[in-house]
Amino acid sequence: MTEPLTDAPAQPAAARRPVRIGVQIAPQHASYEKIRETAAALEDLGVDILFNWDHFYPLSGEPDGLHFESWTMLAALAEQTSRVEIGALVNCNSYRNANLQADMARTIDHISAKGGQGRFIFGTGSGWFERDYDEYGYEFGTVGTRLDALARDLPTIEDRWGKLNPAPTRKIPVLIGGGGEKKTLRIVAQHADIWHSFSDAETLERKLGILAEHARVVGRDVTEIEISTEIGKRSVEEVEQQHALGATLFTIGISGPDYDISGVADWLAWRDAKNAQHQG
Repeated sequence: MTEPLTDAPAQPAAARRPVRIGVQIAPQHASYEKIRETAAALEDLGVDILFNWDHFYPLSGEPDGLHFESWTMLAALAEQTSRVEIGALVNCNSYRNANLQADMARTIDHISAKGGQGRFIFGTGSGWFERDYDEYGYEFGTVGTRLDALARDLPTIEDRWGKLNPAPTRKIPVLIGGGGEKKTLRIVAQHADIWHSFSDAETLERKLGILAEHARVVGRDVTEIEISTEIGKRSVEEVEQQHALGATLFTIGISGPDYDISGVADWLAWRDAKNAQHQG
């Protein structure tokens, strides 16, 4: 286990954002018609964000099962929906030129705007699924080289957003996924509006301290960064612990072929109760 860089405190719970619930629709083992229907049902339920993921093959179940590409799906969801934010959890930086990523993100931002601000979240990470790389002809490299590429490309993406005509409709939020303490969290401190991890409460508390130190070093106010974690199979008590540490975006993963959304309403009720408490 990597040792913490510092004993800095975790992000203060007082700097509280509204709780949000995102659902990741894994684009595997289902027809696109089923994915479209599921996205519509989730928007009707009132989820805050719809995510997919950026892979070319299923991550579970039949390895060569049905699967769809991330960015083209996000453009379709941008047109289909009217309220929810959308994004990948997360884009693989290795698969596309940095300037192209910026232009694609800006375009989906505009598709999703529909007379107002765009709803696209640029979720990104360094990539990890080796089969994607091997089958599609990308160089896999190492964890370190892929993280170095992400650190190199994010400034290019941000710079391109400032040059595009038309410009994005808003500052496109950058979500970075990953928990590496030396490189990933430093990149988060420099560039992220949202940090997503799969940490339990104990790990999250420690890593928030490390993130706070990286933010101090780069001159960033760590409370500017929204903290996101996956609900997974965690109990309400465990999610409450994460919330007490400062996490406010919680994601639920669902997979084809059936996309069971039966538990989503309960978490939305929990979200509404937490937000009502905060407003009170």
